[in-house]
Amino acid sequence: MTTRSMIATALVCSAIGLTACGKKPDETAKKPASAAAQARTVSVGSVETRPLGGGIEASGLLVSREEAAVGSELTGYRVARLYADEGDWVRAGQPLAQLDDTLLRAQVDQQAAVTAQAQAEAARVSGLDGQGILSQEQIETRRYQAKAQEAALKELRTRVSRMTITSPVSGRVLQRGVQPGQIAGGGTTPWFTIARDGLVELDAEVNEADLAGIRAGQPAQVSLPGGQSISGVVRLVSPRVDSANRLGKVRVRLPVRPDLRPGGFGRANFGASTAPVTAIPESAIRYEADGLYVMTVDSNNRAHQAAVKIGQKGGGWAQLIQGPPAGTRIVLGGASFITDGDVIRPAQQQAAR
Repeated sequence: MTTRSMIATALVCSAIGLTACGKKPDETAKKPASAAAQARTVSVGSVETRPLGGGIEASGLLVSREEAAVGSELTGYRVARLYADEGDWVRAGQPLAQLDDTLLRAQVDQQAAVTAQAQAEAARVSGLDGQGILSQEQIETRRYQAKAQEAALKELRTRVSRMTITSPVSGRVLQRGVQPGQIAGGGTTPWFTIARDGLVELDAEVNEADLAGIRAGQPAQVSLPGGQSISGVVRLVSPRVDSANRLGKVRVRLPVRPDLRPGGFGRANFGASTAPVTAIPESAIRYEADGLYVMTVDSNNRAHQAAVKIGQKGGGWAQLIQGPPAGTRIVLGGASFITDGDVIRPAQQQAAR
């Protein structure tokens, strides 16, 4: 073989070898990727023991816990004196107003004389039944007259006792709707409105979604327009939500203070606490039709769905009443794209974020 032929043969072999070698990378690229390579990268946090902080905020009006409306049952009598005014503290049974009973007492004296005469007439026929001295009808008539006059006297004396208007409860007078010299009538406006024991509460309106995080007995911090901050306690969480504005009522019991005035404005913060609780980031919660869930992550980075029950919320965290223990890793914001059993690629970050 000539030198030129040998060179040509070598070039052909080299070309064939290069072509064969070039096929290997293409075949390798067509191989399926591993499960780890296909795993979705998601943010992972953990179940922690920590204070919630933050809290739910709501505003509302200051109201009396219970109000007593006081007026007169009698009509036609003049108001002679007033013993209490707005802002006064009164005791149960304390006189508030006095009606002029001059004419009524004269009527009582006159009726007492008529009653005494009727009783004497009834006493004279005592023991005469069936003797024929008087007819039985006459005897019964005298007895009836005596009882009728006694009843009339009792009714007048009852009126006398009602001439003094007294307070049915102890508390603070919020409003006075009667004036001296006024004639008692059948009006609907109460003469006095009294806050029982001076108790004032905040009637806060809370968003429907936040009601689940508020419970009776829970502490609340109430701020007033003047800058005062008052510690209160949730007394009542309304069992219903207004269908028009989707707000529910929460009553906050407050201490007795002179600067708490019914009708004023207040803002409450619920759930702000420094006590540590088992909590999860709110971004980890999945809201399904049959309840709440989180996606936990095991040591092999495999996700598992776990049912949870939550309590109060605050600062981006939710109290975990039932669910995985503290320290368990959980998927954060991307949990909606992960299904039970998926392998994930964790991206650690601060849960509060």
